[in-house]
Amino acid sequence: MSDLPVAVVHADESCLGNGRDGRTPGGAASLIEVRSRGRIVRRDVYISSPDTTNNRMALSGAIATFSLLSAKGNRLRVIFVSDSEYLIKGMKEWVPAWQQRGWKRKGGAVENLDLWKALTHVASKHDPIWVWVRGHAGDPKNEYANDLAMRAAEQQIISPGAVPSGFLDWLAEKRRYGRFLDYDPDKAFEQLVATEAATR
Repeated sequence: MSDLPVAVVHADESCLGNGRDGRTPGGAASLIEVRSRGRIVRRDVYISSPDTTNNRMALSGAIATFSLLSAKGNRLRVIFVSDSEYLIKGMKEWVPAWQQRGWKRKGGAVENLDLWKALTHVASKHDPIWVWVRGHAGDPKNEYANDLAMRAAEQQIISPGAVPSGFLDWLAEKRRYGRFLDYDPDKAFEQLVATEAATR
């Protein structure tokens, strides 16, 4: 078990298939949670691209998030939660094998090699734990990240760094319609941290 400070990241990406001139605009977003002075502080990060793919946005969003987490030079235990099997399986299983083969797959070149290398580099500044969650399965923080990623894709907006999160306002709005009434976001944070610590 690591004694490093913990950050929990809930990330998602979106790619719109109805772009002009055949383009597919995309967005990616992360909800970052950290403990600070006895409470949980939340920040949002979101990026966009005018023509991209879901897989590239998943990687780009992770790179942007880890880069911001590295800004102060502190090493963190980062629990990175995403519904992208491509991203999670890639970082847990594929990347170590590619590195052993000189960044090559058994079948040839690695797709999105530039992004895989960039993510591997920036994530190495921390102790990452890669966690897959099923998308659109009722996880509030995953749904929030998805909504934020869709808005970034639609509006082609990029956050000026890590900005104060709108998650609690989003959650309050959902509760007006009877959703997530028994959900405690702080308790969910602590449970996830404890669960991942117990498996290490």
